[in-house]
Amino acid sequence: MNRWAAMILLALCALAGPPGALAAAQATPGTVAPPASGAHEILVMLHLPAPHFRADGYSGASYRDDAGRQARQRIAVALAREHGLQMMEDWPMPALNVDCYRMRLAAGQDPAAVLAALSRDSRVAWAQAIQDFSAQGGSGASGDPLYRVQPAAAPWQLEQVRKSATGRKVLVAVIDSGVEASHPDLAGQVAVQENFVDGQSYVAEEHGTAVAGVIAARADNGVGIAGVAPEARLMALRACWQADSGTRCNSFTLAKALNYALLHNAQVINLSLSGPQDRLLQQLVGVAQARGVRVVGAIDPARSDGGFPASSPGVFAVAADDAPRHGAQCLLAPGRDVPTTMPGARWGMVSGSSYAAAHVSGMLALIGELKPQLSGERLHDGIVRSSGPAPLTGIDLCATIMRITGKCSCACPNPSTDNLARSP
Repeated sequence: MNRWAAMILLALCALAGPPGALAAAQATPGTVAPPASGAHEILVMLHLPAPHFRADGYSGASYRDDAGRQARQRIAVALAREHGLQMMEDWPMPALNVDCYRMRLAAGQDPAAVLAALSRDSRVAWAQAIQDFSAQGGSGASGDPLYRVQPAAAPWQLEQVRKSATGRKVLVAVIDSGVEASHPDLAGQVAVQENFVDGQSYVAEEHGTAVAGVIAARADNGVGIAGVAPEARLMALRACWQADSGTRCNSFTLAKALNYALLHNAQVINLSLSGPQDRLLQQLVGVAQARGVRVVGAIDPARSDGGFPASSPGVFAVAADDAPRHGAQCLLAPGRDVPTTMPGARWGMVSGSSYAAAHVSGMLALIGELKPQLSGERLHDGIVRSSGPAPLTGIDLCATIMRITGKCSCACPNPSTDNLARSP
């Protein structure tokens, strides 16, 4: 169905008057952004003592109150004083065995010189600049009434797939801007809401709500759309904020959310965003992969490597299926004119690799229900092979599930004999 036909059907659905107003995906006025990041702020990591570090038994309250933390705070205060920095806040990162301190440079200080000096200090694990990241989605025009215009509905045979899997009990961390948990298509789908943006309360925002809907909007509730994995449960971790320039995040907010997702047993982590290489975030992604967590990243077409985290080995790197494949490991999924949930109990149509990535996170939730013990590496390789080598070949959901799990409830092509369903 082309874009204009989809828009006409959206308009007819609005006239039919389902619960909640149908509206175009329009950017709401930007919120007040947290303190500026980038060259004016840095992150300083201090080692935790080895006897204290117990990633499998971490308790947030006890960790933050321990006596050792007070000692590390004194070290951080001393470092800030010695280097002319202003201490802003700290956050424990037990997933990496470090405490993370956010510090602000004084006017005129050279960030490179300060970071070089800190890196030579034996008290410091490492130090880095806070970097900026941005969501990879844009807004467009404006039984589940909108199911027929979902670009994955027919090609991915979602109704048939739901006979085998719905993502039941799989926990997906949506690290993004705020999600409207009370939306008619998301009510009951959000298990956890946490805010990691400094100086702001949790608010529902466009990008995060749209991504959440693609992954796990309720099916067969008589309104709106159906998510790829409608019985998955979401961790709505607000690490990004909506601003006039788009949806923004930074190293510190994203690291806090990733750390939380790791400590609270997320099985899939959706990162519909992109930015530069970042040591802190790379290490957290590496820990996630080592624990078998599936990490999904959105390709930034403006970056030659696709941007981080999509460029990181083992991450499920996803671009919209109307875009050229961005490297051999890139997956193509529906990412143009996607109807989805919007704040204010609305639905709108969006485009971008953010929403393609959300489709893949939903797919991983389906596979996670059917084959939870499959190693991340084998799963990644199996999906990449199933998506085909041609530059514009997208994912065949049914064939992928059949190849990996041996289960199929729809018109699946005959998979190759290299069937991952036999692996543990």
